[in-house]
Amino acid sequence: MKLFPSGHATHPQWRMAAGLVLAQLRAQMALGDYAQSPTLGLLYITDHYSAEAQDILDHLGAELPEVTDWAGTVGVGVSANNAEYFDEPALSVMLCELPSDQYRVFSGVSPLAGSEMAGFEAHTALVHADPETPDLPDLIGDLAVRTDTGYLFGGLSSGRAGSLQFAISGNGNIKGHGAAGGVFSGGLSGVVFGQGVRVVSRVTQGCQPLGGGAGREREITNADGNVIFMLDGEPALDVLLAELAVSLDQPQEAIDAVRATLVGLVDAGSDGVRRTGDLGADVVVRHIIGLDPTRRGIAIADHVEAGMRMSFCRRNAQAARADLMRICAEIREELEPEEQTLETATAIAAGEADAAPHPARGIAGAVYVSCSGRGGPHFGAPGAELQIVRHALGDVPLVGFFAAGEIARHHLYGYTGVLTVFTTE
Repeated sequence: MKLFPSGHATHPQWRMAAGLVLAQLRAQMALGDYAQSPTLGLLYITDHYSAEAQDILDHLGAELPEVTDWAGTVGVGVSANNAEYFDEPALSVMLCELPSDQYRVFSGVSPLAGSEMAGFEAHTALVHADPETPDLPDLIGDLAVRTDTGYLFGGLSSGRAGSLQFAISGNGNIKGHGAAGGVFSGGLSGVVFGQGVRVVSRVTQGCQPLGGGAGREREITNADGNVIFMLDGEPALDVLLAELAVSLDQPQEAIDAVRATLVGLVDAGSDGVRRTGDLGADVVVRHIIGLDPTRRGIAIADHVEAGMRMSFCRRNAQAARADLMRICAEIREELEPEEQTLETATAIAAGEADAAPHPARGIAGAVYVSCSGRGGPHFGAPGAELQIVRHALGDVPLVGFFAAGEIARHHLYGYTGVLTVFTTE
């Protein structure tokens, strides 16, 4: 598998940005290491272009007639290798050259159970979703069950002018879209991949538990719906106030401390708080949405059950940077062969100035979905998050967006990043 052409640009006029992107794509497609006959396009736009979404898709489809399938969504920001465009008009595109029998584009009106999926075995899936969709966690779980691996990756649209998604297949509308033209809102959409498309994916957390030692994680011993009543047999509200060293006798101080605190949830037996003190990949972070002084309970933005484990945590930029570098290192380690040719070793060890995309890295392209709350300010500077990815992973074709929630496996996350690479094998 060759490198996936990718391009990105910002401009107040979408046609100018699209022209810059097309120039990048065509220049790469003329190079020997890049795919020359891609058929699947991944398109991410910022919400500044939401009103022109259909025009953008139509224009790219007309300029790239060989690309018959498109998927993507809108975000408050989009990303590319070493760059992020946050709160400005921009688009990011990657063209994937994959065997036609190894992927299918789907949407809410053309789901995986449709006739187009007959005989197709879904292995993994890239998923975009409308955050206003009812029962979204259940739908994500159901979709994961329909894949062989149970592994999904993607995120929730984050456009401030409303959600929209791109899904078009076969040089025309997906069956059931009617006059939608490939741009629609609501439900889930994306691309399912067969076993012949190998991906490697990791989740990076953006929060760190409070406190230290065994106090970092507790068992939920009594809960009802979204309210936690008891932690390790003690009233949950009392545990929280003690952890934050505040009292309800000083309500404003207590409210400020609680607002800055989040809850990391994990099922029994899953990867919770690690010995190193950071959150494991199975932990989902949720907001505290209310306190119950009468019953000494804590209401959070998710359903909880007795037996689950939890930890109080807060966003932490240093921990987020370290964890992002960790997952990039894990991906590189998984892809790098035990015995390397001189060409491979030279490409992987290339410095920043010489770090052009190279097939020897084993990565044809990458998709990075990060929380909209993890943008440049959280990492210290504009583009800093993507610079970390480039420095740790190398210069690889990359697209993505900043989401209202991140999807990995069967979980819906918050304050995380989901990095997925397509291998060249």
